[in-house]
Amino acid sequence: MSNAVVGEKAPLFTLPSDKGHDISLSDYKGRKVILYFYPKDNTSGCTLEAMAFRDRFEDLKRLGYDVIGISRDSVRKHCNFRDKNSLNFPLLSDENEEVCNMYGVMKEKSMYGRKYMGIERSTFIIDEKGVLIAEYRKVKASTHVEELFKELSGK
Repeated sequence: MSNAVVGEKAPLFTLPSDKGHDISLSDYKGRKVILYFYPKDNTSGCTLEAMAFRDRFEDLKRLGYDVIGISRDSVRKHCNFRDKNSLNFPLLSDENEEVCNMYGVMKEKSMYGRKYMGIERSTFIIDEKGVLIAEYRKVKASTHVEELFKELSGK
């Protein structure tokens, strides 16, 4: 059950990051945040999406947005993923799926006939007042960041 409802305050959280310390959503008070959830470090789709956020990071920053990525991978895996792809935004580790559940991104998936629970690639936009103003679910890794940038920049 998701606590994340568009038009309401975004659920607050604190998670360990690849930066070597915990990061809280409240650290971004007064700033706009792009919070994106992705299934797994070092997989093709997740790498494409992370690199697109990396490449658009300065443009998004100019629009006033910070970017935060979250998956269930460990901090150690996040550090490897960050270094391998020169990522320039924090990656948070939600190994217990607490924040994933708060934002309702854990979904039943199927691969080779096997069903399992995994993260549905999703992005949430939070305004400077901490209100969730938009959500994007089941996004395409290859095109999502560019589409998001166009929408946020009004182009």
